[in-house]
Amino acid sequence: MSLRVERIEDGIPRRVSLLESTIFHGDAIHVLARLPAKSVQCAVTSPPYWGLRDYAYEGQIGLEPTLPEFIDRLVAVFREVHRVLKEDGTLWLNIGDGYTSGNRGWRAPDKKNPARAMTVRPQTPEGLKPKDLLGIPWRLALALQEDGWYLRADVIWNKPNAMPESVRDRPTRAHEYIFMLTKNDHYYYDAEAIMESNGVSGRLRNRRTVWDVNTHPCKEAHFATFPPRLIEPCIFASSRSGDFVLDPFFGTGTVGVVCEKLRRKYVGIELHEEYVELAVKRLVAETAQAELHFDE
Repeated sequence: MSLRVERIEDGIPRRVSLLESTIFHGDAIHVLARLPAKSVQCAVTSPPYWGLRDYAYEGQIGLEPTLPEFIDRLVAVFREVHRVLKEDGTLWLNIGDGYTSGNRGWRAPDKKNPARAMTVRPQTPEGLKPKDLLGIPWRLALALQEDGWYLRADVIWNKPNAMPESVRDRPTRAHEYIFMLTKNDHYYYDAEAIMESNGVSGRLRNRRTVWDVNTHPCKEAHFATFPPRLIEPCIFASSRSGDFVLDPFFGTGTVGVVCEKLRRKYVGIELHEEYVELAVKRLVAETAQAELHFDE
């Protein structure tokens, strides 16, 4: 498959067409507004988490002053995803949680995780207390449900190799959520494509909602990325060969890599220019792209 890389600047009212796999360099909501309605079959994505990382990029999502502003901004992005999805389309959304900062405006570095260091952090949200778990995944899922999405499943991503935490007053967090949301009450879902072994007789059964998948480091980006094994079932279940799969927060391009493997086309949107370059490099290296086109 060929890959097109296209830059979309804010304020330029221009519709784009989807003919081949494409990475758009631009802000998610501005690029999505230019995509054709009902043009992608499935979306799989993991947006930036609130207050957990500073990408040092103007316009980034994740450092909004308040938690409601963060939720509202993501709801607006996924409202555009809803428009772009086909009527029988599905969104698989991975979102992590966090704890209140205790009104500390910084976070110390960690030898095992340099990206953890931050010079700015949001204040403790109104109504919460220092050390409170924020509950972001369910706040977002319920907000999307209220905005019109059908909330069909909450998958627990269990991380057998979860990063240790220096805490002694609560269990170490070793899971995240993946929400399955659909545009309508009837949608495409291939249950047989993602059946699992029952572990006893070896017979296949319907996929359960706890998925054991190790985290997957990305050396160039200095942080853990979407593990391919985590998103393969999402793409298998909710798209067919040749369909378009959307990731509005493309990062280093894992969704694209998996789509190439599974013979799907992909639409990636990424604000950070460095990540666009990393994604292109990775896709060319891992999928032996025969053609690469750049549009301005």
